[in-house]
Amino acid sequence: YPFDAADRAIVNKDRRGELFYYMHQQIIARYNVERMCNGLERVRRYNKFREPIAEGYFPKLDSQVASRAWPPRFANTTIRDIDRPVDQIKTDVSELETWRDRFMAAIESNSVLMPNGRQLPLDEETGIDILGNLMESSVISRNRSYYGDYHNMGHVCISYSHDPDHRHLEQFGVMGDSATAMRDPVFYRWHAHIDDIFVEYKKKLTPYGPDKLDFPGVRVSSISIEGPGGRDSISTLWEQSTVDLGRGLDFTPRGSVLAKFTHLQHQNFNYVIEVNNTSGQSLMGTVRIFIAPTADESGQPLAFDVQRRLMIELDKFSQPLKPGNNTVRRRSLDSSVTIPYERTFRDQSARPGDPGTAASAEFDFCGCGWPHHMLFPKGNTQGYPMVLFVMVSNWNDDRIEQDLVGSCNDAASYCGIRDRKYPDRRSMGFPFDRPVPNAVTIGDFLQPNMAFRNCTINFADRTRIRGQE
Repeated sequence: YPFDAADRAIVNKDRRGELFYYMHQQIIARYNVERMCNGLERVRRYNKFREPIAEGYFPKLDSQVASRAWPPRFANTTIRDIDRPVDQIKTDVSELETWRDRFMAAIESNSVLMPNGRQLPLDEETGIDILGNLMESSVISRNRSYYGDYHNMGHVCISYSHDPDHRHLEQFGVMGDSATAMRDPVFYRWHAHIDDIFVEYKKKLTPYGPDKLDFPGVRVSSISIEGPGGRDSISTLWEQSTVDLGRGLDFTPRGSVLAKFTHLQHQNFNYVIEVNNTSGQSLMGTVRIFIAPTADESGQPLAFDVQRRLMIELDKFSQPLKPGNNTVRRRSLDSSVTIPYERTFRDQSARPGDPGTAASAEFDFCGCGWPHHMLFPKGNTQGYPMVLFVMVSNWNDDRIEQDLVGSCNDAASYCGIRDRKYPDRRSMGFPFDRPVPNAVTIGDFLQPNMAFRNCTINFADRTRIRGQE
């Protein structure tokens, strides 16, 4: 999903702006839950640009291709006006503030100002997509000159905060490159703020009623987990793997350069969902599975309006439902969010064809998806309490009729399908993605076609070699 290209069709993907919002919202939800599992507070938004960034970051990272080291950002650095003629970048911090205020004004009026002075309504169907395309500015933004390049220039201002006027001849920091930005803790602070802006828009929308949520004739009686960790328990651990880095090390002779590293992993299991179809006829449903913490950092129960923003999508799939009782078993390995280890850490020398060819594009797209070994938060050794949520919606209302392209369509929740429509007609994300009163719980909103169950994530503080216990 590039934001800059000579060919407009390359950028103009189906629901591109909405997917920009949703993918980053899920990253922030996952990051916050990981922090909570480790006894840390949720991330603090970075939205006061005149105040210093408390966290420093020292990448310890070299770019051998560019023959340079990535520069650090010292603690308590404040972003400043950028004037770097060599990079053709000149912008003021006040521009960020102006663009932010214009976004908030658009949300308040529930409309976007167009270049001709007309107001474009932010309706329930396309509003989030319009905002997303304005936020990650591109050639398809509705009014790029007025709403600016807020998200991208936020990254740029932070990435040049150590040398905004080029007096030290330093290059940009890791926040300036999408391949490295997520290494920096401030990435999550910045995107927590970006997510807040989208949430302000969501507050303007009417909460879904039973007509949008129910699936008449379908009742979900239970959801549970079957696996090596025991019933309703997810087991995580450390895993040591070996990856070939030879392609990325220019100063070494050609051949394999193997590096061992330790990463999070979980034991695979099955979801078991009991569904009763009382319609008297065969139906097709879309099963949606999410997980979220039940308590905040201090151990107090989370209000549902907070909990819903921490819901992590685990899977989404279509399921035939015969009349009567149905027991649906789904492997965690088959998640619509993730790609397998082999595609996450694959050998880049295997790329077929030259860059820009159809074969090369297919290879690149097959690398899109959340790593499967990070499907679940780490949990802790005491057992971290979570709530598992399932919903079965009417596939006839959800489906997108289209032919598919390519071989890698298994991580569609975050990546869509290459050069096709997003394979789900509903709004992306948790079914209760609109604000609700703080006093309610998730149970107050359940329809017959939904269920939730308490579970735990148990972290085993041990390391296994990949492929071996």
